[in-house]
Amino acid sequence: MVEAAIADGITHVVATPHANDRYTFLPDLVRQRRDEIARAVNDRLFLATGCDFHLSFENLRDAREHPSKYTLNQKNYLLVEFADFAVPPSVDEALHQLQLHGIVPVITHPERNGWICRQPQRLANWVQRGCYVQVTAGSFLGRFGPTAQRAAEQWLAEGLVHFVASDAHNLHSRPIQLSTAYAFVRRQHGEPVARALFRENPLAAVEGRPLPWVPEPPDPARMAAVGSSRIRRRKRFWFF
Repeated sequence: MVEAAIADGITHVVATPHANDRYTFLPDLVRQRRDEIARAVNDRLFLATGCDFHLSFENLRDAREHPSKYTLNQKNYLLVEFADFAVPPSVDEALHQLQLHGIVPVITHPERNGWICRQPQRLANWVQRGCYVQVTAGSFLGRFGPTAQRAAEQWLAEGLVHFVASDAHNLHSRPIQLSTAYAFVRRQHGEPVARALFRENPLAAVEGRPLPWVPEPPDPARMAAVGSSRIRRRKRFWFF
């Protein structure tokens, strides 16, 4: 997968194994494996570690005490993953508690979550409260079905997407497709937006910096369920 990433033009990779009830997250072992791979590729690729963080009681308690254990490259951004068809009822408070401890939540692949697609105003609320959104490159290419594809395109047009990631698992069923998705986003939204989503914002997160590109989010009260309205292209963006 490292060789596939290099061939796809990727320069930085963050390995993000799950941290949930099914998969025990072992950061020391993860970093050990990272070091082994880094030596094998001779610094041709920057390799960092993090995790896909589930909002369990145990995880939240531990993250408040040891935030860098879970964050991307041990900085301040944290990938937060929900189950595909549900969101915990206490999610708003959980996200707020993470922020109080200096952690910046990044909601991962919400376009693949049926509950969020039916209630996108919740996603807009989280963004207005300081969370960010990461969608999967394959969603733009239809790999996760038409609903995920419509959601990814609609939310990008509405200013709700801040990162695009490979979320690759292997070389076959879940391969790296960043360059293809980059070309798609560039055609639809232009080079500056594609560069921000695939390069500039991800690099800032890896380095623990504020994001250089943040689109103006929509009003949550005006958000419509995915598939019930046309995709609207937003023209105004602000930068900081």
